[in-house]
Amino acid sequence: MKVYLAGKISGRPNYFDVFASAADDLRKRGHEVFNPAAANLEGTPLNKIMAYLLPYLCLEAEAIALLPGWWRSGGARIEYLLARYLGLKIIKL
Repeated sequence: MKVYLAGKISGRPNYFDVFASAADDLRKRGHEVFNPAAANLEGTPLNKIMAYLLPYLCLEAEAIALLPGWWRSGGARIEYLLARYLGLKIIKL
């Protein structure tokens, strides 16, 4: 299954490792994973970050995987609501 990984990035010092570990675990379960933390978009304006990320969620993803504490991120909340609206499978990690 094609899975979009969502969670808090901004203000989380170890976000890269948290996302990478979760992506590895999902891949071991046989999923194809889109890891937004691996895109290395720090310093990019928020509108351009979302423009880069959301097409995968809308056009490719079959599920969204939510990292613990995902609701503390405005971006992850948007991604979750969009995934629900699109009828994607929700995976809580």
